[in-house]
Amino acid sequence: MNPEWMTHAHPGLAHFVAQADTVGLILLGLLSLMSVVSWIILGSKAWLVWIQGRSGNRFFSQFHRAHCLEDVAKALPTDGGRHNAFTQLAARALQAHRHFAQHSAPAGQVGKANDFVARTLKSCLDDQAVRTESGLTVLATIGATAPFVGLLGTVWGIYHALLGMGLRGTPGLEQVAGPIGEALVMTALGLAVALPAVVGYNLIGRANRVLLIRLDQLAEGLLTLVMLGRSLDTGTEPTTRSVNGIRAVS
Repeated sequence: MNPEWMTHAHPGLAHFVAQADTVGLILLGLLSLMSVVSWIILGSKAWLVWIQGRSGNRFFSQFHRAHCLEDVAKALPTDGGRHNAFTQLAARALQAHRHFAQHSAPAGQVGKANDFVARTLKSCLDDQAVRTESGLTVLATIGATAPFVGLLGTVWGIYHALLGMGLRGTPGLEQVAGPIGEALVMTALGLAVALPAVVGYNLIGRANRVLLIRLDQLAEGLLTLVMLGRSLDTGTEPTTRSVNGIRAVS
């Protein structure tokens, strides 16, 4: 007994690709593209999460030792921390405080200054929330649709195989099992593409939520420094100082 599909030394995906028509090749190419895109997003997001976590821990350790705005200004890196959401938030708060101090009346403006800095912090947090969401919609879409693309490839492969066998006459079980088994590879490929996307989406989503919570905590600490002129754990009376045009209190 020597069915036609068994004449190939290694029946499987390679044989399926060789026997696939245009629709099957398009679906296979779409799954490959989905896999490449999802892994690029996962790699870039994982790298950013690691960088933000490491730099955030370092800045938080310095911020918790700060008792006034001057201490926060000293903790900021010279390059502005372009890739650090925590230093960006602190820099925006200091910049807003300095801008209001330079362009407003000197007396009776404390409440307005606090509101101005609070709005700046909220805007910065909203911008960061939008940045953390970038790419996640693509991951969710790939995780939701890849299994169906693979299933469609399987259904089309089975249809294509059965149609060819029907044209050659009544097939036996051996002649049917091989092509159908090869077509099922598309379902496995769809699941293989979807699983990393779904797991990565959940893990990155959790990491982003933790990041936003820590940024909220930092924003509260910065607003406390602006409103009170000192951190909550400082028990000494404040004295006014100035650093880089910022009216700081320690």
